[in-house]
Amino acid sequence: MLEQFLHEQLEIAFNFGVPKPEMPDSITQNLSPAFELCPYQEDAFASFIHYFNNDLAGKEKPLHLLFNMATGSGKTLIMAGLILYLYGKGYHNFLFFVNVSEKAKA
Repeated sequence: MLEQFLHEQLEIAFNFGVPKPEMPDSITQNLSPAFELCPYQEDAFASFIHYFNNDLAGKEKPLHLLFNMATGSGKTLIMAGLILYLYGKGYHNFLFFVNVSEKAKA
């Protein structure tokens, strides 16, 4: 059987009535209003929050998640929002890697 990605499993669960988590105030009140969230970004937050807060089959700790998103789709905004959310949960140490291409250095 072909294994599904986490986002596919969560999409199925949400379609079958599992409620999506509300967007926390820690995210909405602290991100710049200049950047309005797109529906797929709101889905990314909802999926992360649901996965983070629930014991699901196959979930391992510490969490290792990958946000596979296209260039210009708002990955940095998602990471900023997740850092805000996790900070409110008591996490205070974050390491944020950013790849810089050779073209960007020129």
